[in-house]
Amino acid sequence: MPGAGKLDRRITIERATSVPNELNEPVETWVQLVTVWAQRKDSSDMVKTELLGGAEQVGAFLLSHFVVRSSSTTKTVSPVDRIAYDGHVWNIKGTKETAEGRNRFIEITAVRGNNG
Repeated sequence: MPGAGKLDRRITIERATSVPNELNEPVETWVQLVTVWAQRKDSSDMVKTELLGGAEQVGAFLLSHFVVRSSSTTKTVSPVDRIAYDGHVWNIKGTKETAEGRNRFIEITAVRGNNG
């Protein structure tokens, strides 16, 4: 179970939203949903792209799990959102409740490409 000392990374979860431009046309932009403390656990730096929606190829991607405290906001995080952390954008692939007790922590699985 992550203790307060293990939640040692500050991440920002962003959500896409549409705002009108000067011509009242919708333009998609990313806005901050929440900034939280997290624990980061790296799984791999080489992941089959089948996990990323492709075929049986291997690419240079970093797969990590970010564990955050469960809250009414973090419970709404989904793969349409993304994480901004350490100068990089991480694409969220999935979320789940951790085994350390119900409604305590959320694990967010995310990938960062070698150019991202």
